[in-house]
Amino acid sequence: MILHSIETFSVAVPLTKPFKTALRTVTIAESIFVKITTEDGSVGWGEAPPTHVITGDSLGSIQFAIDHVIGPQLIGLDLHHSERVFQKLHRSMVGNSSAKAALDMALHDLLGQLAGIPLVTLLGGYRDTLETDFTVSVNDAEEMAEDAARYVKKGFNVLKIKVGIDDIEKDVERIRAIREKIGYETKLRLDANQGWEAKEAVRAIGQMEDAGLEIELIEQPVKANDIEGLQHVTLHTHTPIMADESIFTPNDAIRVLQLRAADLINIKLMKAGGIYQALKINALAESYGVECMTGSMIETKLGISAAAHFAASQPNVTRFDFDAPLMLAEDIVEGGIVYDGRHIRFSRESGLGIHTDLMNKRFHRKG
Repeated sequence: MILHSIETFSVAVPLTKPFKTALRTVTIAESIFVKITTEDGSVGWGEAPPTHVITGDSLGSIQFAIDHVIGPQLIGLDLHHSERVFQKLHRSMVGNSSAKAALDMALHDLLGQLAGIPLVTLLGGYRDTLETDFTVSVNDAEEMAEDAARYVKKGFNVLKIKVGIDDIEKDVERIRAIREKIGYETKLRLDANQGWEAKEAVRAIGQMEDAGLEIELIEQPVKANDIEGLQHVTLHTHTPIMADESIFTPNDAIRVLQLRAADLINIKLMKAGGIYQALKINALAESYGVECMTGSMIETKLGISAAAHFAASQPNVTRFDFDAPLMLAEDIVEGGIVYDGRHIRFSRESGLGIHTDLMNKRFHRKG
């Protein structure tokens, strides 16, 4: 299976409602799609959205890295020797994790097709289905409570609540309002997106614990590089703390795990550079007895399909944050995973199950 050509496509899809966090506001989901074609005509697909404030990648940098730096080094390689291919991918360029993730997805799509089985099966096949949470963007307390109630009415039983803007009293007020509106049957996960300082995070979490607001976990309460602060919050609160932006690479994971700086890890393909490295991070976490969640950026169903195949294949990945495609005004991806409310299932087609003929028509390309 010789890699013959690599193409990129720029796409943009409006969101049905602005996505707001402590780091950014998104109204349009922009991405680079990548298509790898082999000499025998097989096609693999991948995706990379720009997330300037997290990965540092832009649309232009992703496309340039794929088209002019990494991609040319992969052309002519044989995917039968997949370890050589992934080593070349990750050694071709420093950083640029999103561009690497898109290519990694496409390569794994091809590996599943080569084996003639869904990628989730090739990677381990631990689960047949998944359930995703749904994210409540950070707004005023009343609007967030209304949004939460709407998502619960749609059948979501786990909500991820964005906080970390304004002072901590307002964040606590937001969670109180949501609990008063939806009750206590729904699990709440909080994501501060680096919005707190360590001591105020301890104070905020302590207030929520004392108030009995029943928070399942708190994600990335402090700045990404403040590992000591993350450790301080973990040691001084009862609520489980999850590291997200603090962990991009296996080396990042090792530092957090050795310091016991977090109780959980959020693995995102855009941070890890794809499935190849995500598997290593998950294995490290599992060896320390630390469970993982797999999340995403604001991606279409293409990138989420790859993340879901990875997540479902691994027993140590126990939480799933794959709601991004449900926020989009249009589904531009032909094939891939199938949503039924909060439930996600996998097609029986090989690889990621992307329908290349239909994708070619949509993007007005032949191949």
